[in-house]
Amino acid sequence: MNQDQLLYLLKETLLTTAMVAAPLLLAIMIVGLLVSILQVATQIQEMTLTFIPKLIVSVVMLLVLGGWMINHLRAFAVEMFLKAANF
Repeated sequence: MNQDQLLYLLKETLLTTAMVAAPLLLAIMIVGLLVSILQVATQIQEMTLTFIPKLIVSVVMLLVLGGWMINHLRAFAVEMFLKAANF
């Protein structure tokens, strides 16, 4: 296995990781920002207030996109195993 192949595998791994994690992280970030704006506007400084909405959004996003995430990761794993068998 040469350096070009290793760099390609690294690139594909990082791209797949970013693609799978981005929707969930983006949704959690948006909810956190909205809750922070709400806290500033109402002057409610409860630390646990941000936890519950983020948890709910995480569960909903995993229910909605979980199948796509698993299929994408499975396809990536199969591709990597096939490439590893060829080396």
